[in-house]
Amino acid sequence: MSNDATPTKFATFLKDKKVDPRRILVISHKLESLQAEDRVIRLAKRKGRKAEGDAKGPAETRETRSGRPITPRSLEAAISGKAISGPTKTRLLRAVNALLEQKKLDKVDLRVLF
Repeated sequence: MSNDATPTKFATFLKDKKVDPRRILVISHKLESLQAEDRVIRLAKRKGRKAEGDAKGPAETRETRSGRPITPRSLEAAISGKAISGPTKTRLLRAVNALLEQKKLDKVDLRVLF
């Protein structure tokens, strides 16, 4: 927690839903780590860009994982109310929603957390 008297929206949400911040780190690593299929998708996109002038085959449209999980430092910044980037907020949201899904609770929106 921060030294401020008022906890952040993110910190109070975690406390209300009884979510352990360490679990967010683990889930984020599982969700965001690059897999073999992601590397195949990235290769297909790269080849598609090179052959764009040739117009051969359909372009790859699937999204890959970011490859950048939440770090303990960024999690602490979110809990204490420091500034964090938009992509980091999105990764936190994905991890929290995955944990809520495991607990059979409803998913939340980004505005609820930040």
